[in-house]
Amino acid sequence: MNELHNSHRGFAAIAAIFLVVVLAALGGYLLSSSNTQQLTSVQDVQGTRAYWAARAGLEWGVGSVVANAACPVSPKNLVIEGFNVVIFCTSALYVDGGSKTIYQLKANASAGGVAGAVGFIERSVSAGLEL
Repeated sequence: MNELHNSHRGFAAIAAIFLVVVLAALGGYLLSSSNTQQLTSVQDVQGTRAYWAARAGLEWGVGSVVANAACPVSPKNLVIEGFNVVIFCTSALYVDGGSKTIYQLKANASAGGVAGAVGFIERSVSAGLEL
């Protein structure tokens, strides 16, 4: 009877170690998942902010074209709410029973370093204008 008792000795320790390892792996996975969700949420908010910064730059460009009837110096660099906004403008004369100038404007807003970095965000908007 004593031999049977000795052969099962240590089984509970192995089960406890297995359980600790499984729970630690599960905790690590949940922590990683939580960090990913938070990073995704931050990038979503930053993407929205970048869009509105690009939109503000585009509105500035449209206002400049309307006020001066000419493209602003292209590219024009602005900083709006921490975003680097670059505005490009091109113009072309269109003649068909009268002459019109068509302006193409594009604004790029970016922040967070270089493309490929974890925190890098970039948005672009464009518009056409005829005067």
